[in-house]
Amino acid sequence: MPEAAMEDFYEQYRARFVNKADIDFVAAQGFNCVRLPFHYDLFLTRQQRRARNNASRSPRNVDAYVQALTRWYDQGQLFTNTENLDGFRLIDEVLRWCAANNMYVILDLHAAPGGQGSDRNINDNFVPLDLWKRKDAQGRLIYQDITVRLWEKLAARYRHDPRVAMYDFVNEPHNVNASSGLSNENAEINALYSGLIAAVRRQGDQHLLLLEGNGYGNEYTNLTPDKLRIKDRRNLVYNAHRYWCPNDPKATDPNPNQLNLLANLVAFRATWQVPVWVGETGENSNEWFSGAVQSLSSQSIGWCHWNLKRVEGVTSLLRVRHYGSILTPEGRAALLRNVEFKQCVPNRDVIAALTGPAMARMPFVALSIPGTIHATDYDLGRNGIAYHDTYAERIDYRQEAPTNNGSICRNDGIDIQATADKDSNGFAVSDMAAGEWMHYTVTVARAGAYTLRARVKNDSAVPARLLVKLDDVPIGSFTVNQTPAAAPWVTMAVPTTPLPAGRHTLTLYVEQPGASLSWLQFNSATTPTTQGGQ
Repeated sequence: MPEAAMEDFYEQYRARFVNKADIDFVAAQGFNCVRLPFHYDLFLTRQQRRARNNASRSPRNVDAYVQALTRWYDQGQLFTNTENLDGFRLIDEVLRWCAANNMYVILDLHAAPGGQGSDRNINDNFVPLDLWKRKDAQGRLIYQDITVRLWEKLAARYRHDPRVAMYDFVNEPHNVNASSGLSNENAEINALYSGLIAAVRRQGDQHLLLLEGNGYGNEYTNLTPDKLRIKDRRNLVYNAHRYWCPNDPKATDPNPNQLNLLANLVAFRATWQVPVWVGETGENSNEWFSGAVQSLSSQSIGWCHWNLKRVEGVTSLLRVRHYGSILTPEGRAALLRNVEFKQCVPNRDVIAALTGPAMARMPFVALSIPGTIHATDYDLGRNGIAYHDTYAERIDYRQEAPTNNGSICRNDGIDIQATADKDSNGFAVSDMAAGEWMHYTVTVARAGAYTLRARVKNDSAVPARLLVKLDDVPIGSFTVNQTPAAAPWVTMAVPTTPLPAGRHTLTLYVEQPGASLSWLQFNSATTPTTQGGQ
């Protein structure tokens, strides 16, 4: 793609990915701040960014890019002309949108010059860990000097801006250790943070300054307030990024400077008398989210959910529909269309888990009898309240099995698969274990008996058995034998016991595993039954 066309695409992408409608939506959910991640290249001119893009195409071009950065740095040509640089313009837009909603903004340097680690998923590094290693011809750690200058410019612009809550200096340093040819005690991170703190304070800026530890933001050996090489230690905030760890308030890490566990976070705050904040948390199940929010709130610790939107993401606040391939013009056009707020789908179950009452159960959609109840429309709420699944949250980062085996549709422990079966909503509940169940809040329009139909399949030779209850009273059951591979979905029907009118809890209970369920349907009692249902 020509350079100009690429720049135009990304300019459109940034304009559409987050705009005022997105911020208004976030505020409407009850959030009071936005952590705004940004890439340092947004503060380069178009010409400077062209040199960086050239380096991204081949490792052979990296040295030339570093030489260019060094020249621009020495000649005072980096991050100047702030009114015309994309980064400052975009920050100012978000500040305006957030202020209109009484929300704060945290400025987060998410991709630092040179890359703060080795994980390309969260870095901008042509060579891993270059932020900590790369020296220019004069022997300077040039990427660090550039990082300091960027924060000097940011502080000079926003030092008196009350809309900004904190500066998040560097997102998730990691693998800064002896195995990478660096210190094992965060000496390099200490030096950079000390320089950044001093540089910001020289601007007369007293904003809160958020520090992120090694190991993806959590490990603070040699980074405690007494170890930093600064005189003014006021307004420092220590960060944790909580992913795939226990929410048990008694769980501890033997390293007191490792802060992702709640007990360590609380103890660190008490020991050093500093504020703590969870700068990122997410990418787990709704059950984990609810537990995390409850635990953090009980200790008066704030948090920020990662992330706002993701393509076909079930853990984000908003879901972006699939767009194809960014390598094709059609895919790029679809992506630009799909990332706009009006095209996104709110993940209502995620939002409810993050913002709703901890032990509440609410309808996912309005369900009526007679009518069709899609299996995936079970109630909102925690495991054991709205549903029961044997594996509903991930509390060990080494355990990579998804809590939702299909990782689609919803974000609970319930396992869901895509299906093109007739009359479905595109999904079915699958991999149901014995003893698991789902609650559905239903309204029975007319009292009386009904015919209960179920769209099911069973890939196993062992019969499965599903029990349907209303207010914990059995009203019908299905024995699902192995279904043919050529036409796996079958419809079974059984008569129900008389149902009372009004609002009730319908429960799908798994007595014997093996079946997948697309939907249940209640019709008038004149519908004939099929053999095999009970």
